[in-house]
Amino acid sequence: MRWNLPNILTALRLIAAPGVAVMFLYFSRPLADWFALLLFVGAAVTDWFDGYLARLWGQESKIGAMLDPIADKAMVVIALMVIVGYSSMSPWLVLPATMILFREVFVSGLREYLGDVAGTLKVTKLAKWKTTFQMIAIATLFSQGVFEHYLALSVEALDDQVVTRALDAGGADPHGLRWQEAGMIWTGHLGLTLLWIAAALTLITGWDYFVKALPFLKDDT
Repeated sequence: MRWNLPNILTALRLIAAPGVAVMFLYFSRPLADWFALLLFVGAAVTDWFDGYLARLWGQESKIGAMLDPIADKAMVVIALMVIVGYSSMSPWLVLPATMILFREVFVSGLREYLGDVAGTLKVTKLAKWKTTFQMIAIATLFSQGVFEHYLALSVEALDDQVVTRALDAGGADPHGLRWQEAGMIWTGHLGLTLLWIAAALTLITGWDYFVKALPFLKDDT
């Protein structure tokens, strides 16, 4: 095994995946949301850099090729678990998250069963776009949690009449409640839209992998 910089970045991304969940165990919200968002975005950025540097410096390796998809899946699965766990269990969030988790488990099982011929299921460009949409959607949903809890903390400290006047489009808003509410709403809508796009791409690429694997799943006659 060669532990060069690209491989180290990949390993750090793998370690960062459970770190996202750990943030919510040791910090209160919205601080946990901030830390999780920064950790997730930082790890997602390394997803581009490790592959780019490995190709640029001619440092592509088997350990890197093995760890890279595992790190991606760990990041997505753990982050979605955290987001769904701290959500109101809206079907608009739970359904696409379930579709993504199902596909990841299915394709991982398919690769494991194929063993030596798993190279047939090479990562496609569409699969890379799928991962990109997943990462952006998850980061956006984490930022929605930041806006939501800052708004909740602000509202908790104010009188109901002050909050009502502030959230009224024509009322005074010295505490910035309106932009906090707008941020919460828009990041929530954008995050869900991106997650549904990611879920659609997830199912399409999952089906593509299954079709490619079919010749190796037929019983010998």
